[in-house]
Amino acid sequence: MNITVKDLLDAGVHFGHQTRRWNPRSKPYVYDHRSGVSIIDLEKTYEQLQKAAAFIEEVVAGGQDVILIGTKRQAQEILREAATMCNMPFCVNRWLGGTLTNFETILTSLKKYKKFLSMEANGELDKLYAKEAAAIRREMDRMNRNFEGIKDISKLPGAAFIVDIKNEEIAVSECRKLGIPTVAIVDTNSDPTLIDYPIPANDDAVKSIRLIVEIMVEAIQNGLSRRVVQVKNPQIISKKRNSAAQEAENSEADADVKFAADIDVNSVEESK
Repeated sequence: MNITVKDLLDAGVHFGHQTRRWNPRSKPYVYDHRSGVSIIDLEKTYEQLQKAAAFIEEVVAGGQDVILIGTKRQAQEILREAATMCNMPFCVNRWLGGTLTNFETILTSLKKYKKFLSMEANGELDKLYAKEAAAIRREMDRMNRNFEGIKDISKLPGAAFIVDIKNEEIAVSECRKLGIPTVAIVDTNSDPTLIDYPIPANDDAVKSIRLIVEIMVEAIQNGLSRRVVQVKNPQIISKKRNSAAQEAENSEADADVKFAADIDVNSVEESK
Protein backbone atom coordinates (compact mmCIF):
# COMPACT_ATOMS: atom_id res chain seq x y z
CA MET A 1 0.00 0.00 0.00
CA ASN A 2 2.01 2.91 -1.32
CA ILE A 3 0.36 5.79 0.53
CA THR A 4 0.95 7.75 3.72
CA VAL A 5 -1.32 9.45 6.22
CA LYS A 6 -0.44 12.73 4.52
CA ASP A 7 -1.91 11.39 1.27
CA LEU A 8 -5.14 10.68 3.14
CA LEU A 9 -5.07 14.16 4.65
CA ASP A 10 -4.47 15.81 1.26
CA ALA A 11 -7.43 13.90 -0.22
CA GLY A 12 -9.77 15.16 2.51
CA VAL A 13 -10.39 11.66 3.84
CA HIS A 14 -10.61 13.07 7.40
CA PHE A 15 -13.67 15.27 6.80
CA GLY A 16 -16.72 13.60 8.31
CA HIS A 17 -20.29 14.83 8.34
CA GLN A 18 -21.77 17.57 10.49
CA THR A 19 -21.98 16.52 14.12
CA ARG A 20 -25.79 16.67 14.08
CA ARG A 21 -25.66 13.74 11.63
CA TRP A 22 -23.08 11.82 13.66
CA ASN A 23 -23.73 8.14 14.27
CA PRO A 24 -22.50 7.31 17.83
CA ARG A 25 -21.31 3.89 16.64
CA SER A 26 -18.66 5.62 14.54
CA LYS A 27 -17.07 7.00 17.74
CA PRO A 28 -14.04 4.63 17.70
CA TYR A 29 -12.96 6.19 14.40
CA VAL A 30 -13.64 9.86 15.24
CA TYR A 31 -10.63 11.99 16.21
CA ASP A 32 -12.58 15.06 17.33
CA HIS A 33 -15.60 17.28 16.65
CA ARG A 34 -14.60 20.73 15.42
CA SER A 35 -16.61 23.65 14.10
CA GLY A 36 -19.68 21.43 14.05
CA VAL A 37 -17.95 18.76 11.95
CA SER A 38 -16.75 15.28 12.90
CA ILE A 39 -13.07 14.71 12.12
CA ILE A 40 -12.03 11.15 11.27
CA ASP A 41 -8.91 9.71 12.91
CA LEU A 42 -6.61 9.03 9.96
CA GLU A 43 -4.45 6.66 12.00
CA LYS A 44 -7.50 4.41 12.28
CA THR A 45 -8.29 4.89 8.59
CA TYR A 46 -4.76 3.84 7.66
CA GLU A 47 -4.97 0.74 9.86
CA GLN A 48 -8.35 -0.26 8.45
CA LEU A 49 -7.17 0.32 4.88
CA GLN A 50 -4.30 -2.09 5.42
CA LYS A 51 -6.59 -4.76 6.84
CA ALA A 52 -9.16 -4.29 4.07
CA ALA A 53 -6.55 -4.39 1.29
CA ALA A 54 -4.98 -7.56 2.72
CA PHE A 55 -8.40 -9.21 2.94
CA ILE A 56 -9.39 -8.24 -0.61
CA GLU A 57 -6.10 -9.58 -1.96
CA GLU A 58 -6.69 -12.91 -0.21
CA VAL A 59 -10.23 -13.22 -1.57
CA VAL A 60 -9.11 -12.61 -5.15
CA ALA A 61 -6.00 -14.79 -4.83
CA GLY A 62 -8.32 -17.58 -3.69
CA GLY A 63 -10.17 -17.47 -7.00
CA GLN A 64 -13.19 -15.40 -6.01
CA ASP A 65 -14.37 -12.06 -7.36
CA VAL A 66 -15.15 -8.82 -5.53
CA ILE A 67 -18.21 -6.84 -6.60
CA LEU A 68 -17.79 -3.05 -6.49
CA ILE A 69 -20.95 -1.18 -5.47
CA GLY A 70 -21.56 2.57 -5.48
CA THR A 71 -24.54 4.24 -7.11
CA LYS A 72 -24.00 7.79 -5.83
CA ARG A 73 -22.91 10.30 -8.47
CA GLN A 74 -19.42 10.86 -7.03
CA ALA A 75 -18.58 7.15 -7.12
CA GLN A 76 -20.15 5.93 -10.35
CA GLU A 77 -17.41 6.61 -12.89
CA ILE A 78 -14.61 5.86 -10.44
CA LEU A 79 -16.00 2.38 -9.74
CA ARG A 80 -16.85 1.73 -13.38
CA GLU A 81 -13.27 2.47 -14.40
CA ALA A 82 -11.83 0.47 -11.50
CA ALA A 83 -13.97 -2.60 -12.19
CA THR A 84 -13.16 -2.50 -15.89
CA MET A 85 -9.45 -2.21 -15.11
CA CYS A 86 -9.40 -5.36 -13.00
CA ASN A 87 -12.28 -7.23 -14.68
CA MET A 88 -14.53 -7.37 -11.63
CA PRO A 89 -18.35 -7.15 -11.45
CA PHE A 90 -19.84 -3.82 -10.42
CA CYS A 91 -23.06 -1.91 -9.84
CA VAL A 92 -23.06 1.86 -10.36
CA ASN A 93 -26.66 2.37 -11.40
CA ARG A 94 -29.66 1.38 -9.29
CA TRP A 95 -29.09 -1.64 -7.08
CA LEU A 96 -31.67 -4.20 -8.15
CA GLY A 97 -33.22 -5.74 -5.06
CA GLY A 98 -32.50 -9.47 -4.97
CA THR A 99 -29.34 -9.24 -7.04
CA LEU A 100 -27.64 -11.48 -4.48
CA THR A 101 -30.45 -12.99 -2.44
CA ASN A 102 -32.44 -13.99 -5.53
CA PHE A 103 -29.41 -14.90 -7.59
CA GLU A 104 -30.95 -17.76 -9.60
CA THR A 105 -33.64 -15.44 -10.95
CA ILE A 106 -30.97 -12.87 -11.82
CA LEU A 107 -29.06 -15.53 -13.77
CA THR A 108 -32.22 -16.37 -15.71
CA SER A 109 -32.70 -12.70 -16.59
CA LEU A 110 -29.05 -12.43 -17.61
CA LYS A 111 -29.46 -15.39 -19.93
CA LYS A 112 -32.38 -13.61 -21.59
CA TYR A 113 -30.37 -10.38 -21.84
CA LYS A 114 -27.45 -12.18 -23.49
CA LYS A 115 -29.85 -13.74 -25.98
CA PHE A 116 -31.10 -10.27 -26.94
CA LEU A 117 -27.52 -9.02 -27.30
CA SER A 118 -26.72 -11.96 -29.56
CA MET A 119 -29.82 -11.25 -31.68
CA GLU A 120 -28.71 -7.64 -32.06
CA ALA A 121 -25.15 -8.62 -32.94
CA ASN A 122 -26.04 -11.15 -35.65
CA GLY A 123 -28.77 -8.99 -37.21
CA GLU A 124 -31.62 -11.28 -36.16
CA LEU A 125 -33.29 -8.42 -34.30
CA ASP A 126 -33.57 -6.36 -37.49
CA LYS A 127 -35.52 -9.15 -39.18
CA LEU A 128 -38.34 -8.97 -36.65
CA TYR A 129 -41.44 -6.83 -37.06
CA ALA A 130 -40.69 -3.21 -36.13
CA LYS A 131 -43.05 -3.23 -33.15
CA GLU A 132 -41.59 -6.44 -31.73
CA ALA A 133 -38.00 -5.26 -32.27
CA ALA A 134 -38.76 -1.92 -30.57
CA ALA A 135 -40.21 -3.71 -27.54
CA ILE A 136 -37.11 -5.87 -27.24
CA ARG A 137 -34.81 -2.85 -27.53
CA ARG A 138 -36.72 -1.06 -24.77
CA GLU A 139 -36.31 -4.09 -22.55
CA MET A 140 -32.61 -4.24 -23.45
CA ASP A 141 -32.15 -0.62 -22.37
CA ARG A 142 -33.72 -1.41 -19.02
CA MET A 143 -31.62 -4.56 -18.64
CA ASN A 144 -28.45 -2.66 -19.49
CA ARG A 145 -29.09 -0.23 -16.64
CA ASN A 146 -29.71 -3.09 -14.24
CA PHE A 147 -27.08 -5.53 -15.46
CA GLU A 148 -24.35 -3.29 -16.89
CA GLY A 149 -21.63 -4.51 -14.57
CA ILE A 150 -22.83 -8.04 -13.82
CA LYS A 151 -23.78 -9.48 -17.20
CA ASP A 152 -20.83 -11.91 -17.10
CA ILE A 153 -21.31 -12.97 -13.49
CA SER A 154 -21.90 -16.70 -12.99
CA LYS A 155 -21.56 -17.15 -9.23
CA LEU A 156 -21.94 -15.13 -6.06
CA PRO A 157 -18.96 -12.87 -5.30
CA GLY A 158 -16.49 -13.71 -2.57
CA ALA A 159 -16.73 -10.19 -1.14
CA ALA A 160 -18.25 -6.76 -1.79
CA PHE A 161 -16.62 -3.33 -1.75
CA ILE A 162 -19.17 -0.58 -1.09
CA VAL A 163 -19.08 3.21 -1.20
CA ASP A 164 -21.54 4.81 1.27
CA ILE A 165 -23.39 2.11 3.19
CA LYS A 166 -26.33 4.37 3.98
CA ASN A 167 -26.95 4.85 0.28
CA GLU A 168 -26.46 1.13 -0.41
CA GLU A 169 -28.32 -0.26 2.59
CA ILE A 170 -30.17 -2.88 0.49
CA ALA A 171 -26.90 -4.24 -0.90
CA VAL A 172 -25.40 -4.28 2.60
CA SER A 173 -28.45 -6.13 3.91
CA GLU A 174 -28.23 -8.77 1.16
CA CYS A 175 -24.54 -9.35 1.82
CA ARG A 176 -25.18 -9.76 5.54
CA LYS A 177 -28.05 -12.15 4.91
CA LEU A 178 -25.88 -14.36 2.69
CA GLY A 179 -22.71 -14.05 4.76
CA ILE A 180 -20.78 -12.32 1.98
CA PRO A 181 -17.92 -10.35 3.61
CA THR A 182 -18.07 -6.60 3.11
CA VAL A 183 -15.44 -3.88 2.79
CA ALA A 184 -16.81 -0.35 2.72
CA ILE A 185 -16.06 3.34 2.98
CA VAL A 186 -17.94 4.32 6.13
CA ASP A 187 -18.51 8.01 6.95
CA THR A 188 -19.35 9.37 10.40
CA ASN A 189 -23.10 9.29 9.69
CA SER A 190 -23.07 5.50 9.23
CA ASP A 191 -22.85 2.41 11.44
CA PRO A 192 -19.46 0.70 10.91
CA THR A 193 -20.57 -2.38 12.88
CA LEU A 194 -22.63 -3.47 9.85
CA ILE A 195 -19.43 -3.97 7.86
CA ASP A 196 -16.76 -6.64 8.22
CA TYR A 197 -13.91 -4.34 7.15
CA PRO A 198 -15.04 -0.73 7.60
CA ILE A 199 -12.79 2.03 6.23
CA PRO A 200 -13.60 5.26 8.11
CA ALA A 201 -13.42 7.98 5.50
CA ASN A 202 -15.15 10.82 3.69
CA ASP A 203 -17.58 9.10 1.30
CA ASP A 204 -18.68 12.31 -0.46
CA ALA A 205 -15.46 13.85 -1.79
CA VAL A 206 -14.30 12.50 -5.16
CA LYS A 207 -10.63 12.68 -4.13
CA SER A 208 -11.27 10.60 -1.02
CA ILE A 209 -13.27 7.97 -2.89
CA ARG A 210 -10.74 7.77 -5.72
CA LEU A 211 -7.76 7.31 -3.39
CA ILE A 212 -9.39 4.47 -1.47
CA VAL A 213 -10.67 2.78 -4.64
CA GLU A 214 -7.16 2.92 -6.10
CA ILE A 215 -5.87 1.04 -3.05
CA MET A 216 -8.59 -1.59 -3.47
CA VAL A 217 -7.74 -1.94 -7.18
CA GLU A 218 -4.09 -2.46 -6.27
CA ALA A 219 -5.12 -5.20 -3.81
CA ILE A 220 -7.32 -6.86 -6.44
CA GLN A 221 -4.53 -6.78 -9.01
CA ASN A 222 -2.10 -8.27 -6.50
CA GLY A 223 -4.62 -11.01 -5.83
CA LEU A 224 -5.05 -11.69 -9.55
CA SER A 225 -1.27 -11.97 -9.94
CA ARG A 226 -1.15 -14.46 -7.10
CA ARG A 227 -4.06 -16.36 -8.63
CA VAL A 228 -1.99 -16.87 -11.80
CA VAL A 229 1.05 -17.96 -9.78
CA GLN A 230 -1.11 -20.40 -7.85
CA VAL A 231 -2.09 -22.16 -11.05
CA LYS A 232 1.57 -22.47 -12.07
CA ASN A 233 3.02 -23.27 -8.65
CA PRO A 234 0.56 -24.07 -5.82
CA GLN A 235 3.36 -24.44 -3.22
CA ILE A 236 4.55 -20.85 -3.64
CA ILE A 237 1.09 -19.34 -3.23
CA SER A 238 0.43 -21.49 -0.16
CA LYS A 239 3.49 -20.06 1.59
CA LYS A 240 2.42 -16.52 0.68
CA ARG A 241 -1.05 -17.07 2.10
CA ASN A 242 0.31 -18.33 5.41
CA SER A 243 2.52 -15.25 5.82
CA ALA A 244 0.06 -12.62 4.50
CA ALA A 245 -1.16 -11.55 7.93
CA GLN A 246 2.38 -11.24 9.28
CA GLU A 247 3.46 -9.16 6.28
CA ALA A 248 0.55 -6.79 6.81
CA GLU A 249 1.54 -6.33 10.46
CA ASN A 250 5.18 -5.66 9.55
CA SER A 251 4.30 -3.09 6.91
CA GLU A 252 1.95 -1.41 9.37
CA ALA A 253 4.70 -1.17 11.98
CA ASP A 254 7.14 0.39 9.48
CA ALA A 255 4.66 2.91 8.09
CA ASP A 256 4.54 6.52 9.21
CA VAL A 257 1.09 6.82 10.70
CA LYS A 258 1.63 9.88 12.83
CA PHE A 259 -1.52 11.98 12.73
CA ALA A 260 -1.16 15.76 13.12
CA ALA A 261 -3.01 17.01 16.19
CA ASP A 262 -4.06 20.26 14.62
CA ILE A 263 -6.29 19.88 11.57
CA ASP A 264 -7.42 22.87 9.56
CA VAL A 265 -11.14 22.62 9.15
CA ASN A 266 -11.73 26.14 7.91
CA SER A 267 -12.80 24.80 4.52
CA VAL A 268 -14.96 21.95 5.79
CA GLU A 269 -18.22 23.44 4.58
CA GLU A 270 -16.86 23.70 1.05
CA SER A 271 -15.52 20.14 1.14
CA LYS A 272 -18.72 18.39 2.19
